[in-house]
Amino acid sequence: MTVSLIELLKVVFLGIVEGITEWLPISSTGHMLLVDEFIKMNVSDEFKDIFFVVIQLGAIMAVVILFWNKMWPFQMKSENNKSIIKKDIFSMWFKVVVACIPGAIVTLLFDDYIEAHLHTPTVIAIALIFYGIAFIVIESWNKNRTPKVKTLSDITYKTAFIIGLFQVLSIIPGTSRSGATIIGALLIGVSRVAAAEFTFFLAVPVMFGLSLIKVIKFGLAFSSAELVILIVGVVVAFAVSVIVIKFLMSYIKKHDFKVFGWYRIILGIIVLLYFAFA
Repeated sequence: MTVSLIELLKVVFLGIVEGITEWLPISSTGHMLLVDEFIKMNVSDEFKDIFFVVIQLGAIMAVVILFWNKMWPFQMKSENNKSIIKKDIFSMWFKVVVACIPGAIVTLLFDDYIEAHLHTPTVIAIALIFYGIAFIVIESWNKNRTPKVKTLSDITYKTAFIIGLFQVLSIIPGTSRSGATIIGALLIGVSRVAAAEFTFFLAVPVMFGLSLIKVIKFGLAFSSAELVILIVGVVVAFAVSVIVIKFLMSYIKKHDFKVFGWYRIILGIIVLLYFAFA
């Protein structure tokens, strides 16, 4: 079975949407579900469900490559060409594990219920608006505050766990995983740059874990057409994510997150109005 050009164009567009929205705090899942209302892929519901998760692997690989030196603890010492272990990186990964615990528990317990009952345009719109307002309020409150945690290495186990509790909120579509963790980090005094970098770290095990769960549930019986769709989606999401991550890290050094809050509010209102009168 071959994939038509129209289907490939749909996949490319979805890959672009994923690459842009995975790292900006505007909800990638929310955008993907909304786009799906208008651009219907000619695939089974079961495959579409796994596609929306596995495509995020492309975005994750972009983070791994861009932050490799900060994420990989085994590095070469140039003088004698010997391998050294960076204990601070190991420590950061242990903190990431601690931060992942609340989300892992909630996902395993409630993921199926959430998918069955809350993956609706109305829920997405409300979440977009609510957290958009939260970004604006928190950034206004933060304006004259000095961050207590300025760099990634300053994050403690307690701080990591609290950020992990906020990540639980992202199980509701439209919330944004990165948005929830960044809001939580800002509230407890973490700088924007450190919050974004920790969000990148946190995304790696979370998204690999979710993808693994989806693949296990679906099985490995992909058709050739489904494999092509997955590969194209992942590659496009990767390429776009590289650009978006570089943009975001440059942007937040000079600006706050309010613009993303306003975007969420406007999009949420448009979605509510559209589906109210459709």
